[in-house]
Amino acid sequence: MAAAVRKMSLTLQVMLGMGLGIVVGLVFNAIGSDFIAEHVTGGLFAMLGKMFVNALKMLVVPLVVFSLICGVAGIGDIRALGRVGGKSFALYLATTAIAIAVAIALALVVGPGIGFDMAGVDTSGVTAKAAPTVWDVFAAIVPTNPIAAFAQGEMLQIIFYVIVVGVAALMLGEKSSGFVAACEYMNELMMKVVQIVMAFAPIGVFCLIAKTFAEQGIELFLPVLAYVLTLTAALLIHLFGTLMLILRALSGLNPLVFMRKIRPAQVFAFSTASSNATIPVTYRCVTERIGADQSVASFTVPFGATINMDGTAIMQGVATVFLANVYGIDLGVGGYLTVIAMAVLASIGTAGVPGVGLVMLTMVLGQVGLPIEGIAIILGVDRLMDMIRTAVNITGDAVVSTIVAKGEGKLDMAVFEDPDAGVMTDEHLGIDPTAEAKLAGLAHPRPGE
Repeated sequence: MAAAVRKMSLTLQVMLGMGLGIVVGLVFNAIGSDFIAEHVTGGLFAMLGKMFVNALKMLVVPLVVFSLICGVAGIGDIRALGRVGGKSFALYLATTAIAIAVAIALALVVGPGIGFDMAGVDTSGVTAKAAPTVWDVFAAIVPTNPIAAFAQGEMLQIIFYVIVVGVAALMLGEKSSGFVAACEYMNELMMKVVQIVMAFAPIGVFCLIAKTFAEQGIELFLPVLAYVLTLTAALLIHLFGTLMLILRALSGLNPLVFMRKIRPAQVFAFSTASSNATIPVTYRCVTERIGADQSVASFTVPFGATINMDGTAIMQGVATVFLANVYGIDLGVGGYLTVIAMAVLASIGTAGVPGVGLVMLTMVLGQVGLPIEGIAIILGVDRLMDMIRTAVNITGDAVVSTIVAKGEGKLDMAVFEDPDAGVMTDEHLGIDPTAEAKLAGLAHPRPGE
């Protein structure tokens, strides 16, 4: 049995862990035991789940730094780097704007929130966050202290600083060969660390999913069922419809093959509800499964995890229509255009972490004059919906990365068309005894050597 599990692909192991977590979580929720809530879901599962997410986040900054430096060196042409950045930025903003426009259109047709009963809804404790100006958003990209940016995980600032360092290394020419070689080794080393962490993914995903469903249950969905169904439909339309049409139109690639290749990252995004924590998995899928060159993916993947919020924008569109219907306020065409513009702007300056959608929603609601307190209505179901929209977010990152790589001639079609490319099992984590002995000899040389 254990041997069969080891030979099973990591994706299948994780999906089994996720399915089992849903079942166990719902059973625990139905039991309603205080002991289980305190010591199992709130204790053991919470601890293991948090450890797994922390381990993923631990990988993000070093992986982005070394892969991006190697990517800049690999491109070798500053103009090509500018092209990759420009294409990525334009596509990310375009997909976000399309996502929220489709969401608003669908919500206006369905009309969630009409006739909603506000009785019993506690709207206290919800505070608004001021919307940043476009100038503030772009000014904040340049870090005042790179070390602080690394420590705090400020992804846009990290990307900016590392690109500057990479460009400077190119300008130094031959002198940088040792530095680039060291970064290439560190990049390979970090990818191996990614494999080690992901070996524990089935356990981590099981604990995260079981805890979420044990705490949330099903009953929270009933009062806002129209909102949940509309939001889910909008997310699925964008995931399987809009993004796949864009991929097909701009790259000519087969969307079905793409969806099979990106599935591991979608599963991780669903379980962690964090685009940033999923960066190592998304990067690995885009490079090893889809075939994008690291010179493109090292920039587009972390960049997308920071500014590309398709799923979050969809939530904002549906939530805005829902709350406008709840309060009986007609926003009009101008109001909804403002929502689209605000969602796109907010997505640029907001980190890809769990719960960020609600922070962005307070900015949007404040701009169109809707009561901020209305967020309390959808607060209970936001965690589970956040899981779905994060999977949509990272799929958008991968779509744009693939399109840009294909357009730049940096997509290995042999890898893309190979169904087994990049598939990892536990067998990939073995240590070569001969290499281990050699390394031990280097670390502890015998007398006289």
